[in-house]
Amino acid sequence: MAGSREHFGSKVGFILAAAGAAVGLGNIWGFPTQAASNGGGAFVLVYLFMILVVAFPMLVVEMAIGRHGQANPIDSMRSLSDNPLAKKAGSVVGCIGLAVPCLVLAFYSIVAGWLITFMFAAVTDIFGFESASAWLKDFSIGRNLFGAIIFYILTILIVQSGVKQGIEKWSTRLMPALFALFGLMFVYIMTQDGAMEGLKHFLIPDFSKVFDRQLLLAAMGQGFFSLTIGGCSMLIYGSYLSKKENLPKMALSVTLVDTAVAIVAGMVVMPAMYVAMQKGVAIYADDGSLLSSDTLVFTVLPMLFDSLGFVGELLALVFFVLMTIAALTSSISMLECPVSLVCERFNTKRKPTSWVLGALIALFSVVIIFNFGQMFGLVATIATQYFQPVAALLFTLFGGWIWSRNSKLKELSEGCPEIENSLFWKVWPLYLKVVCPILVATVLWASFG
Repeated sequence: MAGSREHFGSKVGFILAAAGAAVGLGNIWGFPTQAASNGGGAFVLVYLFMILVVAFPMLVVEMAIGRHGQANPIDSMRSLSDNPLAKKAGSVVGCIGLAVPCLVLAFYSIVAGWLITFMFAAVTDIFGFESASAWLKDFSIGRNLFGAIIFYILTILIVQSGVKQGIEKWSTRLMPALFALFGLMFVYIMTQDGAMEGLKHFLIPDFSKVFDRQLLLAAMGQGFFSLTIGGCSMLIYGSYLSKKENLPKMALSVTLVDTAVAIVAGMVVMPAMYVAMQKGVAIYADDGSLLSSDTLVFTVLPMLFDSLGFVGELLALVFFVLMTIAALTSSISMLECPVSLVCERFNTKRKPTSWVLGALIALFSVVIIFNFGQMFGLVATIATQYFQPVAALLFTLFGGWIWSRNSKLKELSEGCPEIENSLFWKVWPLYLKVVCPILVATVLWASFG
């Protein structure tokens, strides 16, 4: 399987694709919201620390497992040991991990569909089609189906083309576009009254809040989910990474790009929130809590755009294009996980497999849309608060305890022969065995709590 396996064509292609898998609504929506709710700069400072001590070491092991196995998540987990019992356990862990992207995609595509309809609404607003805009912005079954189906079609079209011509090709286009659009929005937002105050709140930490328990847990959870730890995306992308590449260095590059997007998003969204406050939009309650943490993207920011007239309509279009790009770079990695499994296990062709599996997950999304009140929150909770932390914990335990030290060293030495003498290798194996499981268990405990 490894001999004929497709690989990314370049370092930049892999970094942008993997960073794109990590960059999603969690970075552009979740991170600024968490920062706004948890002390601004204090949250950012703790988040950066958590990315370094929690997410990065675990990102390395997920990518290493994928590259070692050169296969889908289930077979990659099985490859970590020759023990029959460990192989069976690895299959179970792989199945749990594989359930994460499938479940996440089922509800994620619905939210991404809202982004697409708001993007279309920005266009209809510009041309004065009021009734069309009202339908695109209104919460309805028809609108939700329309947006989700378009999003699934875009995702499938990219995944069906393979690693180089699909995932890598579009990631190297979409990620630079993401940064360019962020730059445009930042420049404009900073010309508005109140923007500088929001930027200061985001960048200057209040050190009295740094050790707040709620802030620490929020930063740890955000850092953990920001790089999709336990989501299988990094494992499957690692399986497409050439053995000649320096794996820890590539993981660090992905971490830095992902973190940069989150920081830039905060530098846009937080000042935008303060601009909205200057224009009379309520952001915070009397106790300092964020009023609209769940509706920031679809209520607060659109109100800001509306207050800016024609320029606001153009800004809304740029913003929702940006959000759609971020969602798409994540969704293609989610669909790739089950597609790779079926193609490898049953020797099926990628194109029909992508459409069949995409359609099956889309069908589940349709069920959620028709039973939104009962199912949307339930599926999101099961996927992100239970399955993903459990999968991450199991990946870490297998990577630290089941996968032998010599085999890990051999894998990392493939692209970095001198790694055995590095500080990273002296610290990482023990850190992976002891510290990472404790940190992931803490996130899991907080999820259940």
